[in-house]
Amino acid sequence: MKPWGKHLILDCAGCNFFLINDTTNIREFIKELANRIDMTVHGDPQIEFLLPGTDNEGYSVLQMITTSNITIHFVNKTKEAYIDVFSCKDFDPKIVDDVVNKYFEPSSMRTTILSRQA
Repeated sequence: MKPWGKHLILDCAGCNFFLINDTTNIREFIKELANRIDMTVHGDPQIEFLLPGTDNEGYSVLQMITTSNITIHFVNKTKEAYIDVFSCKDFDPKIVDDVVNKYFEPSSMRTTILSRQA
């Protein structure tokens, strides 16, 4: 049985603090990522600064795409990024890695790929 979709999970450490706090950079990341993995976005990305004053404060991002979504949470204190790309349309995880490295400069990245099927 063919999987319904792919769910790419990236856990990124040691990101560039200034880049993960630059909403213009975050918007450009979403735009380039969607283009490079051939996804159609719906509306603008929702970018909100969440949990201010806590150890987990940082921007959270939601971008709807035709085939599902792209979500991110950045953690300022630890300079981490948690990025998910979920789509029933196939895409190349290596391209996602390349775009993440370009825009957020993590020192390390752990990749998990799930095949989704109910």
